[in-house]
Amino acid sequence: MKVFIGLSGGVDSSVAAALLVEQGYDLVGVYMKNWSKSVAGHNCPWKEDLASARSVAAHLKIPLKVYDFEKQYFESVTDYMIDAYKKGITPNPDVMCNQEIKFKVFLEKCLDEGAEAIATGHYAVMDSGEMKIATDPSKDQTYFLYRMNPKVASKVIFPLGKYKKSEVRELAKKHNLPTASRPDSMGLCFVGNVPMKDFLGEFIKAEKGEIIDDAGNHVGYHEGAFAYTIGQRHGLNIGGGKPYFVYKIDTNKNIVFVTTNDESDLLNKSEFEIDDCIWWQKPEGLNLKVKVRYRSEAIDCKLQKSKDSKYLVKLNKKERAITPGQSAVFYSDDLVVGGGIIL
Repeated sequence: MKVFIGLSGGVDSSVAAALLVEQGYDLVGVYMKNWSKSVAGHNCPWKEDLASARSVAAHLKIPLKVYDFEKQYFESVTDYMIDAYKKGITPNPDVMCNQEIKFKVFLEKCLDEGAEAIATGHYAVMDSGEMKIATDPSKDQTYFLYRMNPKVASKVIFPLGKYKKSEVRELAKKHNLPTASRPDSMGLCFVGNVPMKDFLGEFIKAEKGEIIDDAGNHVGYHEGAFAYTIGQRHGLNIGGGKPYFVYKIDTNKNIVFVTTNDESDLLNKSEFEIDDCIWWQKPEGLNLKVKVRYRSEAIDCKLQKSKDSKYLVKLNKKERAITPGQSAVFYSDDLVVGGGIIL
């Protein structure tokens, strides 16, 4: 079976490739060049990543292709991010990159060039067309993968789904992979370790505005409302000794709203709406848990059809800093049910 694997130059995709070679697949490595520009004085590491991917491919004796998706990445991911931040909402670029690039544009090009399936180094399990949580819950990436079109599930392989991260590092050493000691990548998807505020500042003009507390008092100034997110505490530069937390952002008026009460209903909610949903399973009749951000606890919830394509999510307890633009992803035991964008 001919499989094209996305090789990022990191340890995870390298081990995934080694496992597929070991299992007898006819494997072709592909490096996706999605970004190459320096941003705000931070260099994009794409050349180093490509060199690393080439060394892995050479070590495994597989061919390596380079696909240039910079235009598609900017249009589908970067533009989406910039537009969202301008509106005062906080998008997830990793979710959008998976939906629009890795499991759409990349998949389509691989199939056009003769692949029967694609593989990546993601931590998730694909089982008979269903997506399930990875064996290592601390590394599980289904939160970022739920927006993949379920119809392409049969064309996707996740070799690392049943491995723990510690086991992956050991496998890298066992296979003498040149990435065995390479640190995990950090920062913005494909762009590099660039602070989000610096990245956005390249595309959105920062304008000074007011910070207002929950009593309507002026408590300080900010340098651009777009750069803040719900629940944020650091970087507000408000004096007085008490910590402040962002509970609302109004980019039209360029105001950031804050509270000193971490337990306030302004910051802690038990229900919210979602839209633009993708379902892997019909959610009706299932016992559901929901994650409202990647590292958050999965909370018991009820799902109620709202108007149009929207759903109302009712949690069995309040959750802090539910953030518009982020994803709410639903699970039933280890099964990914689906999810949507928080309104």
